Order: sequence, then structure tokens, then C-alpha cells
Amino acid sequence: MRKIFILLLTCSLFYLSLEAKEIAGVTLEEERSIDGITLSLQGAGIRNKFFIDLYVASLYTTKAYDNVTSLLKADEPMCITLSIISSLISSETMEDASREGFANTAQNNTPEMNKKIETFIAVFKEPIGNNDIYDLMYIPQGGIKIYKNKTLRVSISGLDFKEALFGIWLGDKPAQESLKQALLGK
Repeated sequence: MRKIFILLLTCSLFYLSLEAKEIAGVTLEEERSIDGITLSLQGAGIRNKFFIDLYVASLYTTKAYDNVTSLLKADEPMCITLSIISSLISSETMEDASREGFANTAQNNTPEMNKKIETFIAVFKEPIGNNDIYDLMYIPQGGIKIYKNKTLRVSISGLDFKEALFGIWLGDKPAQESLKQALLGK
């Protein structure tokens, strides 16, 4: 009888671990396939400001990273997903937050990097609505592909841009330290 109980308990725990996680009403899949690449959830959390929940960010990678520097420098497929959960997010607030984030993380403020940053920010010029989802997918030799609601908006080349972009959430001066830790799965 004890063996049956342990077997049932093990099976139920395994089943629960396969279920999708939910944060602030956003369902996060344990695995996602983007551009034919399967990625696993590394971590996720809520970006808030002044006690207002703005979006759920999730990090998907091909392998688990326990070192943030290795993750930022890795020339491996990975994706940060931003799921908008507040109607207070607007094109202007995303532009301002992006500029602030890049100012904290982009070490190579060359004309080429500034052009990439402006191309990224242009994605937020169209109206942003509650429940919009942005996938910031990095593919080696392909750069960052930015999707809004599963529609490709723009591609931006370069590992240097990926490091700067992902550094907004994972760098030395992240948008929010608790979110950084949650994205790293801590």
C-alpha cells in the first residue's frame, strides 16, 4: 500500500510540474517554440512601478544559466517575452523606459548601436494595449527578432545589441532587481 501511495504521489507531482505556470493572469508555458527553436522557461516575474503591475516578463533559453554574465554573452537562442497587463503602458512609457534601459546597459554608444536602439524603439510607436505580447527572440547569426502578438515587426542584427537589450532586465543596472532575480529563476 505504501508503494502505491508513493507512486501516486510521484505521478501527481510530475503531472503538476508539467502544467503551465501563471503569473498575474498570464499563462507561462514551460516550453515554447519560436522560429522552430524550442526554448525552456528559465524564469518569470512582474515589472511594477509605484506598486502598479505593468507587465509580466519571462525568459526562455535553450539551457539553464546560473551566471548572468554567461547568459548575456551567450551566442545561443533565447527570448524575453513581455506580456502587457496594465492599460497604463503606452507607446510613450515604453519608449522612455527603453531609452532609460539602454542608457544603463549599452556600453557602445556608437552611431550603429544608436541606430539599432532607434529601430527597436520604433516598434513601440504603434498603440500598445492590455494583453499585447512582445517576444524579443535572439537567434545566433540572425540577431534579435521582435514580434508583437506573434507578428514579426523588425529584425536587428548583432550579439552586441542582444547583450544591451537583455541587459535592460538582466544587467548590472536592471529595470528592477527583483524582476532580474525572477527571470534568472531565483
